[in-house]
Amino acid sequence: TKVWTTTDGLKTPESVLFDNQSNLIYVTNIDGEPSTKDGNGFISILNADGKMNKLKWVTGLNAPKGQAIHGGNLYVADIDELVIINIKDAKINHRIKVENAKFLNDVVAADDGTIYLTDTRDNKVYAYANGKMNLWLEDKLIQSPNGLWAEKGKLYVGTEQILEVDLKTKALKPLADKCGGIDGLERMDNGQFVYSNWAGRIFVTKDKESIKLLDTVDKKNTADIDYVPGKNLVLVPTFSANSVEAYELK
Repeated sequence: TKVWTTTDGLKTPESVLFDNQSNLIYVTNIDGEPSTKDGNGFISILNADGKMNKLKWVTGLNAPKGQAIHGGNLYVADIDELVIINIKDAKINHRIKVENAKFLNDVVAADDGTIYLTDTRDNKVYAYANGKMNLWLEDKLIQSPNGLWAEKGKLYVGTEQILEVDLKTKALKPLADKCGGIDGLERMDNGQFVYSNWAGRIFVTKDKESIKLLDTVDKKNTADIDYVPGKNLVLVPTFSANSVEAYELK
């Protein structure tokens, strides 16, 4: 069930991130082509009810996509850079260049503060820790990786499958397959996953199977979604439809 929709000046919104500490929603706006360095990209903040809080909270990005929060910073994937924004000051502190990166897409923070990033067009996962960026994982199973989720010593990578990777040993285990290309990947209160296909579909997993919840392929995309724990809400950036929508899962 759709709960709210916000347009209010959003431009090609790619990723939404709910921050349960501040109760705010961060939205990355590409405003242009996803791989063009045009300086148009910006980040918006919405209140938890979807009302616009600040349209242009941080500007001067190129094509910002996935985001993660850790230690008072917002980490954002921007084509071939990891951009680190101090949330309190709304200021870009660092732009970490990822050598040879083609299309950095999603970002997640592990419990220890390591930041993991996917490069969808180069089939790689990078890790940023202690001020250093390293290529962390390349594997024949990692094809067009996008959505990431990290929890309890495991990294979950969305490809056409959901892959579980042990953060210590890097051992890979497919949890679900035939997922289409996973864009956003989040874990729900019940331990199952909810994921999106960019074309406009949202699924939840039931063990190894996937159940389709939403199909808006004819009308709009469903890019890098987020899940609001405790409310069973999925937040959906519609990319080409220039809006963010919230759906309650029944």
